[in-house]
Amino acid sequence: MEDLLNEVVPQEDLERFEKKYHHELELDGEVTTDTKFEYAFCLVRSRYTNDIRKGIMILEELARTHPDGRRDYIYYLAFGNARIKEYTSGLKYCRAFLDIESNDQVRSLEEYIKKEIDKEVAKGMAVAGGAALVLGGILGLGIAMARNKQKREK
Repeated sequence: MEDLLNEVVPQEDLERFEKKYHHELELDGEVTTDTKFEYAFCLVRSRYTNDIRKGIMILEELARTHPDGRRDYIYYLAFGNARIKEYTSGLKYCRAFLDIESNDQVRSLEEYIKKEIDKEVAKGMAVAGGAALVLGGILGLGIAMARNKQKREK
């Protein structure tokens, strides 16, 4: 799953679908559902976080307004959120997908996200533990210095 999440869309594909998206927008003032999806699909596989976020916004709008393609939109919402390390949202979309149907690829993505959440929690605990040790050391040093000062004054 990690390989799939690290795979990026070729720049030419992204540019081609971006051009198609803007062409339809300029021509008709609106973009077809298929074009929106193709563009969002490329955006969530971009190397750039801002592109991924833009793709997520388009997919969220599609999921709200076009229930017929909701399954695909939800998968790529989970995928895009996992790529930008928004694991809580990614997990939410995995679960929403699995409520619709069982799918091994989505289960694999869900497991990957859960492992990443566990890693983040472990890092947070390590940082908190390290901060507590530093704080304890500073406090201990302060107490020792205060005692030393009191002894010198006597």
